[in-house]
Amino acid sequence: MSGHSKWSTIKHQKGAADAKRGVIFTKISRDITLAVREGGGDPDMNFRLRLMLDKAKSNNMPQDSISRAVKRGTGEGGDGDEKLEEIVYEGYGPGGGAILIQAATTNRNRTAADVRSTFAKGGGNLGESGCVAWNFETRGVIALAITDESRAEELGLMAIDAGADDISIEDGVLEILTAPEVLLTVQKALQEEGVSPESSEISMIPKTTVTLEEKAAEQTLKLLDNLEDLDDVQKAYTSADFPPEVLERYRSAD
Repeated sequence: MSGHSKWSTIKHQKGAADAKRGVIFTKISRDITLAVREGGGDPDMNFRLRLMLDKAKSNNMPQDSISRAVKRGTGEGGDGDEKLEEIVYEGYGPGGGAILIQAATTNRNRTAADVRSTFAKGGGNLGESGCVAWNFETRGVIALAITDESRAEELGLMAIDAGADDISIEDGVLEILTAPEVLLTVQKALQEEGVSPESSEISMIPKTTVTLEEKAAEQTLKLLDNLEDLDDVQKAYTSADFPPEVLERYRSAD
């Protein structure tokens, strides 16, 4: 299981503080707008949009906010977001783990400065375009917290029957990998069995990982959190593999 999957699943389990809910809504709104621009406003024909709409609803995002985001994507919501663009930043965290960042911004200079400063303060380095992207591939990822390994194996086989490519069971989490366009089909099959995933998303999965020592792992987790807290950053991914004891401390931290 990738380091990012473990980290993002734990973040989901910990939940979002009310103070950050507005930030979460902003990020989801941007994702919806960009998804509509890429594939149109019909969720039945645009799986990325359908996924974002499901995420919005699971986070109790108001329907009028969802509608405004869709309209901005179709060009019906005014021109306030016309300059919104997707940018990818790449770099390395403490200990050498690759970090890939997806941002959505109306000001490239501001976002680049914020990302560069956060890397520097966190003991990492912002790199050149292409320096780590080669090590990541786009996959659908479903994560389920499990207590019964035999049940996990049963669900994993069910997911494969529904079109998943691979599964892994580690540290109390069942991870299911799919092609991006099959993610919703597999998710629906699980839901029909009464199973609700901890997370279900299109993700950038590393082809190879870097195992970190405890200190570097703690620094990298903090860096990833700080990067995702930036207003313009939608998601941060990593090839770092974190020691179980560090993830457990992260899980239990406030």
